Amino acid sequence: MDEATREKTIDKVSEQLTEYYVYPDVAEKMIQGVRDHQKHGDYNSLVDGNEFADALTRDLRAVSQDRHLFVGYDPYVISAGLSEGPRRPTPDDEARFRKMMEHDNCTFSKIEILNHNVGYIKFGAFPDPDICGPTVVAAMNFVAHTDALIFDLRENHGGDPSMVDFIVSYLFRDPTHINDLTNRHDNETHQYWTLPWVPGPRLVDQPVYVLTSHETFSGGEEFTFDLKTQKRATIIGETTGGGAHPVRGVPAGDHFTIGVPFGRPINPVTKGDWEGKGVEPDVKVSASDALTTAEKLAAEKLAGKDSQH
Repeated sequence: MDEATREKTIDKVSEQLTEYYVYPDVAEKMIQGVRDHQKHGDYNSLVDGNEFADALTRDLRAVSQDRHLFVGYDPYVISAGLSEGPRRPTPDDEARFRKMMEHDNCTFSKIEILNHNVGYIKFGAFPDPDICGPTVVAAMNFVAHTDALIFDLRENHGGDPSMVDFIVSYLFRDPTHINDLTNRHDNETHQYWTLPWVPGPRLVDQPVYVLTSHETFSGGEEFTFDLKTQKRATIIGETTGGGAHPVRGVPAGDHFTIGVPFGRPINPVTKGDWEGKGVEPDVKVSASDALTTAEKLAAEKLAGKDSQH
């Protein structure tokens, strides 16, 4: 990789940040930061595409602290023929993704009934409901008649806001406004409300617990934040990773793409989000102790309910 390629990539990264990044003033500072590194010759020795992409990612994040932002390198894909906007997945891409999701059971790794009739669901992402909706329906119907419910998001790294909305909808009786996403580039705000209908029973009276770790990120944090701000769940574990901005991949010169965070959530209760801060748990314990803590709290709560009858 030569100087001309590095120059072209930085120019394209700068263009895409200027056009799409959620905070224009931060985009300017990021671009200035990268230009300063370039001027000081910090990239001159980088002839490997992956190393250059990693350096740009590191330097952009050093300014923005935005962990959703990344520069990627692909030796086989030349983006010159692509449109300058976000790349749409091809039918082949979608078929591959569907096959992968089905093979991985849509990241749902454990669903069981624990002691005291407590439901437990562990999953690693919020995939597209068009593909993974049936898996969610099966999981939620399996725990439909439990007396309390634990969602284990300690290894959940996010995904599709529509899937967050779908799963959250099982936990509310009435239509509830849970989140907004505002998009700076298109100047649009999309409201997310719980769905008027879900396949199978809702779990509206059962106590809900969400397990978190420092690894819980993005859509995993949105799910946690939505339930916390609506006072619908007790959050147990560690403060989450702090990534709130949705991201889209756009071309950044030959072989390079940049994942640009283009919008931000606005919570209808707090009017803010968790970017850079993470979601604070209600009960702070290490991630490794979160499940036993949740089981104990659920058992105590259910015992208290029983004694009132």
